[in-house]
Amino acid sequence: MKPLLIVWHSRTGAARQMAEAAADGAATAAAELAPEAGFAVTLKRAADAGVDDLLASGGFLFCAPENLASLSGEMKEFFDRCYYGALDRIQGLPYACAISAGSDGAGAARQTERICTGWRLRAAAPALIVNLGAQTPAQIAAPKTVPAADLERCAELGGLLAGLMLLGG
Repeated sequence: MKPLLIVWHSRTGAARQMAEAAADGAATAAAELAPEAGFAVTLKRAADAGVDDLLASGGFLFCAPENLASLSGEMKEFFDRCYYGALDRIQGLPYACAISAGSDGAGAARQTERICTGWRLRAAAPALIVNLGAQTPAQIAAPKTVPAADLERCAELGGLLAGLMLLGG
């Protein structure tokens, strides 16, 4: 079975925490649903992920912050670098996105969804947006701690993706 690929970017730690929680949730769900399946999760920073990682995977979670109503630059660069190399080669696979934001997140979620629509991926769930309320320059730049309830939502999203991949949904 091909692994779940979680591609993330984070400057302040929030999106990294979200990606790690999703990875834990996927591993837990896989162990409960099909321990014999050998389900794996690959967690990669956007700068280190490439087309080969996409092609070697059976599902995806893209996790990034929203910056100025768009995806963070490093995540957008990942998509720019990989888009055409994966086009028509990963269609039909499940995906989800998780966005950390100060107050909105919809712009980054919409941007991710449009890219994934172009790849003809299958949305597993609506975008998960975690709003952390950072509004001042100091709050925006400060290291973040994602609340436990939001990390649980990320874990559930990872579990959902694992379940879809394992059960063929």
